[in-house]
Amino acid sequence: MTQSFNALVVNKKEEDFSLEINKLAIEDLSEGDVVIRVYYSSVNYKDSLATIPNGNIVKSYPFVPGIDLAGEVVSSSNTRYKAGDKVIATSYEIGVSHFGGYSQYARIPSEWIVPLPDGLSLKEAMIIGTAGFTAALSIKRLQDNNASPEKGKVLVTGATGGVGSFAVAILAKLGYEVEASTGKDTANDYLHNLGAESIIPREDVYTGKIKPLAKQKWAAAVDPVGGEVLASILSHIEYGGSVAVSGLTAGNKVPTNVFPFILRGVNLLGIDSVYCPMETRISIWKHLATDYKPADLEALVQQEITLDQLPSVLPTLLNGEAKGRTIVKL
Repeated sequence: MTQSFNALVVNKKEEDFSLEINKLAIEDLSEGDVVIRVYYSSVNYKDSLATIPNGNIVKSYPFVPGIDLAGEVVSSSNTRYKAGDKVIATSYEIGVSHFGGYSQYARIPSEWIVPLPDGLSLKEAMIIGTAGFTAALSIKRLQDNNASPEKGKVLVTGATGGVGSFAVAILAKLGYEVEASTGKDTANDYLHNLGAESIIPREDVYTGKIKPLAKQKWAAAVDPVGGEVLASILSHIEYGGSVAVSGLTAGNKVPTNVFPFILRGVNLLGIDSVYCPMETRISIWKHLATDYKPADLEALVQQEITLDQLPSVLPTLLNGEAKGRTIVKL
């Protein structure tokens, strides 16, 4: 095992804040019973927040961000894993209070690790990452609540983001008619290539006014946006339909009422990809390696970057410039 390796380290001391590539040793890493040589990570909105002074993500400094990683086990004191095993680690405390994936090596508790399923490479696993996993978990919850292609159109909000892009691609592969909502005028070709049949501006989802009940438009929805947008979606869902919500980029307050739920039997499904049970996690990853796997994963990749490029790329997610996925090769 190497004596030292590169990692992106964020540090904050009173008013001084830094983000730079540093040399670390294994003993510098957070505790864990499995040491992984990280080959790929990815860039998520939470990662961008972790690398600004007031992002309210990092618990203590200095810190290595990165909520996603995929690599090969170097050593393990847990019998479930051995040197050479290919693995994925996302969510839990990784990249929040436990050193994350922006490092050539990581030390991770075995109970947070998923074996790489057959049908996925390490690179493909990080094209998917937390964003694709969250989209897949959303779609599985919709299916468990009777969503099916013959029921009608499915709305995806924030469709050019990581979760939205994957939701469009997975739903299209499964045979659903997908209507994608976006604020980017230049994203039509991208979304059509992912499988969206129709594309609407986000103003068509939320006009600025929310009716207790509005015209029924969608059989179901995948919403990583939240806020007033979610409230508006609920008023437009068809009888017995469901909305899977996983984000709050439009805010954490949802000014809705009980009418969609008691007069149309609408289901609001909360999606937690951070602490969902390991049994569910493994099952979803198997879906992502088989029936949920988009035919062209590379179409979801905006760019592949190196560790050295991370400091300049991370702010793009906060500026709303990202489209699809950015993966990091370590």
